Amino acid sequence: MDDTAYLADAIRQFQQLRQLADRALAQVDDAGFFATIGPESNSLAVLVAHLAGNMRSRWTDFLTTDGEKPDRQRDAEFDLPPTVTRPDLERLWDEGWACLFGALRALGPGDLARTVTIRGEPMSVLQAIQRQLVHYAQHVGQVVLLAKHAAGPAWQTLSIPRRTPSR
Repeated sequence: MDDTAYLADAIRQFQQLRQLADRALAQVDDAGFFATIGPESNSLAVLVAHLAGNMRSRWTDFLTTDGEKPDRQRDAEFDLPPTVTRPDLERLWDEGWACLFGALRALGPGDLARTVTIRGEPMSVLQAIQRQLVHYAQHVGQVVLLAKHAAGPAWQTLSIPRRTPSR
């Protein structure tokens, strides 16, 4: 697979993750968005804040600065102030995804072999993309699980419903 094909596929995979998360989050009311299932559990709001913060940090000046920006307050992503609202977090979510897609669309042939740094660790652009794809997929899976829990019987499946005959 050439660089252009890989980058197009990576963008497509990130788009699918975003769509999956958005479709899950759309099924949850504000109470469910901020609820936790246990004292050490993250809410959907926290996962949105964390992913948004990670995306902004990782993808801003992607090729030229460390992916862990000095102004990022990672711990604060897991300890949201009581004044934060769902629209606040949705704005950060949209900005994070825009940052990611802008950085990926700016890459061209030959960029995959370049070296970038995340948290002081050098890696190829290809490795950095894969690292983030895996990280975001893990958290989107959490989003889907928590959204399904919060929606309860009103949940509308995001994939093939159970007991659907195979072809």
